[in-house]
Amino acid sequence: MLSCQPLYKIGNSLKIQGFSSYRNSDGTRHPETAVNGDRKRMIKTITAAELINGRTFDRTIIDIRPAEEYKKGSMDAALNIPEDKLVEYLENPEEADLESGTIGDGKAWEEGVNVGKLLAAIPKDKPVWVLCHTGNKSLYVAELMSDAGFDAGSVEGGYRSFLRLSLSMMVMNEEEVTERTKAIERSIITKYRKSIWRRFTKGVHDYELIKEGDKIAVCISGGKDSMLMAKLLQELQLHGKVKFDLVFLVMNPGYNEDNWNIILNNAKLLGIPINVFESDIFNIVADVDKSPCYLCARMRRGYLYSHAKELGCNKIALGHHFDDVIETTLMGMLYSGKVETMMPKLHSKNFEGMELIRPMYMVREADIKAWRDYNNLHFIQCACRFTERCATCGGEKGSKRDEMKELIAELRKRCDTIDMNIFNSVHNINLKTVIGYHKGDWTYNFLDDYDEEEKKMPR
Repeated sequence: MLSCQPLYKIGNSLKIQGFSSYRNSDGTRHPETAVNGDRKRMIKTITAAELINGRTFDRTIIDIRPAEEYKKGSMDAALNIPEDKLVEYLENPEEADLESGTIGDGKAWEEGVNVGKLLAAIPKDKPVWVLCHTGNKSLYVAELMSDAGFDAGSVEGGYRSFLRLSLSMMVMNEEEVTERTKAIERSIITKYRKSIWRRFTKGVHDYELIKEGDKIAVCISGGKDSMLMAKLLQELQLHGKVKFDLVFLVMNPGYNEDNWNIILNNAKLLGIPINVFESDIFNIVADVDKSPCYLCARMRRGYLYSHAKELGCNKIALGHHFDDVIETTLMGMLYSGKVETMMPKLHSKNFEGMELIRPMYMVREADIKAWRDYNNLHFIQCACRFTERCATCGGEKGSKRDEMKELIAELRKRCDTIDMNIFNSVHNINLKTVIGYHKGDWTYNFLDDYDEEEKKMPR
């Protein structure tokens, strides 16, 4: 059985070799793909628009993105079978046990992803359309499914094209857009008043993040967190007692056209008057081998500070949330040997008079996702070239922050207050019960006054 790699990956580039296409009688397309240079296969494809319009209504859609991506959104009625599980099963038909859903030495799939049983329920006389993130991986999976006897094809451009099409359809009617914007805004102060709005305003108040006369640069990356932060600050500016100004900054560090259009369309849908500027950060860090994400983040921060200062702002607002805070706290303890956390606000060391604030400091990520899904919103994630290159169908996993998410989720099963316990741990430090601490250049060790403290004890 052929490996999937030659089809779509050559070195570090993503491409399809020997590609040409023509229209079938029903409007679908047949790309002719040369695999491994000598074997040619006919792989049926369809556009997202054709699939939505129902030219092949009686069909099955298989979304092969990771489960965590599928849960964030997919095409209607799409069945999720993650690509790694599906490919392993289809590439080893002689070893596959249809009834038990096992492969080879008896390794069973987890509940809900029994590939054999899922495939057995799919009619082989009806079209099966395979959906990935970009349309690259789905081609090979469609080929494997064709070998297995299915009438399989690939969705051109993947979920990204569906998302782009959905967003463009949203913004066609200005009146509908206006009504939808109002509904999204209402949801913040009605349905999510307790879980989002009150937590947001509490964080702003408790940590004194916004003061009279502030001019705040709201930094929008295009993800769910920064977009919600922008709406929250808009609502606070409109209904709050403190008067302040907002500038909504969107930097394009080199996004591809699809992701950039998603950002622009979402800004329009949400009623956010964005101020756009360009940078070449992605090009600069493209060839960096060590810590490219860290370098990218630092450079972005510098560009944003500089541009915000030019616009007369005294603060920049970032979309970090409650989960970012507690994950950072754990990472500091486990990987750096420090008790430290992500601060709600910081004075800039390099830009005099500038301050960084985190208005969503007390808003939980689960509630942000709930707001997003309730309003049927779709946002980009990282969208950098490393993400695209390394994992075209859903993004790269395995970071230390991912480890912390998994650890906290496991601890939460045993203690439902674990999140707040971690959060409160850096608010309730008893200096008499720590070995040492430092502030600036000053360092303290408990031995420094250990004997003196004993003398002060009552007799």
